[in-house]
Amino acid sequence: MAQRTALITGITGQDGGYLAQFLHARGYRVVGVIRRTTSNARDRLPADVRDLELVSADLLDQGSMFTVVEQVQPDEIYNLAAQTFVPASWQQPLLTAEVTGLGLARLLEAVRLLRPTARVFQASSSEMFGLATHSPQNEDTPFHPRSPYGTSKLFAHWIAANYRESYGLFVSAGIMFNHESPRRGTEFVTRKISRAAARIALGLESTLALGNLDARRDWGYAPDFVMAMHAMLQTSEPHDLVLATGESHSVREFCEMAFSLVDLEWQHHVNVDAALFRSAEVEALVGDASRAATLLGWRPTVTFRDLVLEMVEADLSSNTVTPAPAPETTRFPHRSMR
Repeated sequence: MAQRTALITGITGQDGGYLAQFLHARGYRVVGVIRRTTSNARDRLPADVRDLELVSADLLDQGSMFTVVEQVQPDEIYNLAAQTFVPASWQQPLLTAEVTGLGLARLLEAVRLLRPTARVFQASSSEMFGLATHSPQNEDTPFHPRSPYGTSKLFAHWIAANYRESYGLFVSAGIMFNHESPRRGTEFVTRKISRAAARIALGLESTLALGNLDARRDWGYAPDFVMAMHAMLQTSEPHDLVLATGESHSVREFCEMAFSLVDLEWQHHVNVDAALFRSAEVEALVGDASRAATLLGWRPTVTFRDLVLEMVEADLSSNTVTPAPAPETTRFPHRSMR
């Protein structure tokens, strides 16, 4: 069987790194898209895939999308690039729309004209549900995004469906609920908590400021989710599928778990800062991934406790004063089962 080529946008992010490892281990030629202005791109990749091909392109630039698709001739494309931090989307709404929303339209136009046989995965988001009408959310739940990020993801989700229905492209969208790992950026609430718990336990900090402690999310394990991404492009027909654990936990519960793992009382260290509340809060999200289980045989493998434990352990081992990259020793898939 001929070697398959996978093109990954957002390869230097949490999901991109795990996906690159997953595909590389299965014999794919993996090509990552980076912006020309990105510095030390290879240093942001896991150690075992730093020699992968990297090409310069930008979802803001249509010409570069044409060039990269024509040159790489991918069999599979995973669009993971986006402005992914929800609070930042309020500060940069137009950039978020251009990258997260219109960026996929530019990529799909290149695929339509230059590589229509390629299979495309779009990373859609549970933030599209926003003010959900019922719980848990599934593929039939109406969308009501509550941020520029969620709105931009919704545009990309629907443009994916439009290109699939209008041009016959194989485009599948994974409606992904929150998924975390030790590689999660330190600006995200889960990593803020795990890192603070570790640093407070080590005597490097004393307090942590957070916003809405009552917000509830469905938190899964990132390596589980990239396996689902790949599986979605191996089916006979494209599908849009919810990817989630089916469990909901509050930010408060995440704090309680993380701090208890280092024998600390979270209430003694966590302060609520009203400035960190969202302009329009999404109070609760939890997904129903039963359709993915039926079509893909996919199910999450890591419990909430083990997810938090792995993140706290990684932050304890990093033991640095400045934000640290994910440990290079993290394997795919890696899970702590103690």
